[in-house]
Amino acid sequence: MQHQTPRRSGGFCNKPRPASNLLGALAAVSSSGMSILRLTFLGTSAAMPTLHRNVSGLAVKADTDLLLFDCGEGSQRQMIRFGTGFAVDAVFFTHFHADHYLGIIGFLRTLGMGGRTEKLVLYGPPSAKRVLDTAIHLGVERLAFPVEIAELKPGEALDRGSYSVRAIKVDHRVNALGYAIEEHTRPGRFDPDAARALGVTPGPDFGRLQKGESVTLADGRVVKPEQVLGGARAGRKLVLSGDTRPCPTVVAAAKDADVLIHEATFSDDEQGRAEETRHSTAREAGRVAREAGARRLLLTHLSSRHDVDPRPLVEQAKQEFSGPVDVVWDGFSLDLPLRG
Repeated sequence: MQHQTPRRSGGFCNKPRPASNLLGALAAVSSSGMSILRLTFLGTSAAMPTLHRNVSGLAVKADTDLLLFDCGEGSQRQMIRFGTGFAVDAVFFTHFHADHYLGIIGFLRTLGMGGRTEKLVLYGPPSAKRVLDTAIHLGVERLAFPVEIAELKPGEALDRGSYSVRAIKVDHRVNALGYAIEEHTRPGRFDPDAARALGVTPGPDFGRLQKGESVTLADGRVVKPEQVLGGARAGRKLVLSGDTRPCPTVVAAAKDADVLIHEATFSDDEQGRAEETRHSTAREAGRVAREAGARRLLLTHLSSRHDVDPRPLVEQAKQEFSGPVDVVWDGFSLDLPLRG
């Protein structure tokens, strides 16, 4: 089932979900396997915050993990407002312009004061170790928990159990990455009638077969998963462009993606500015979505000029892409439904 926060007049989210307390007991929604893939936008403005939008940040609930993509100034307050929880398992930075990473300084302090002891890994493009090592030690002698900084190259993928996170080459003014979250192929649908006919008793053995494990019956017969499961089902795919000009690597990564999140800093009449700053227009984002065959396009990273009325951006993107298009706002939350 698809979950999306309601919108109020003026293009901004309805009353945010309350946070029960500062740290979390703010546990994000749990799941069994990869039953959940949820996006919550923490910041959707380019370069600087506005009255209605914070700078870049995206929380992704994937399986039992909570991932943070970019951490602009004020991201931790947005996490409280929108109830994502602070139990972050990894942070992925697209690049190191200030509006994408300065929030990590205060966020790490808050985690330490909240009693965190587990290691946290911060990922980013080359320069991550130099930039982040300086940032995370500002104003403190030592961190309260281990922090590891890892640099990723385009094409590198991290296997995280039921899904992977892959770095994508993009075209920006500095070293930068996009990211693809790709769910592994899922087993086919379980046929309980076929299982019963083979002598399997409902209960734990049903669960084992659904997980792809064989079951030995009391009479010694072995029932294999392929006897009771349908064909394998494709996993979901979410692609985040980060800051970039339109580029073929993002098109390739977003092929048949359930959702492409693409920056749309500028409109048609700012094409020259987009090229100069190595950003994209909404029309160009729509073209990337069309060429990739993405199923849905979400536009973010808006210039302050489009803060209150982003409708022209939607219209321009829709002239290139026939699928669903939305300009997201802070607090926009979306559950990606399972395929098949």
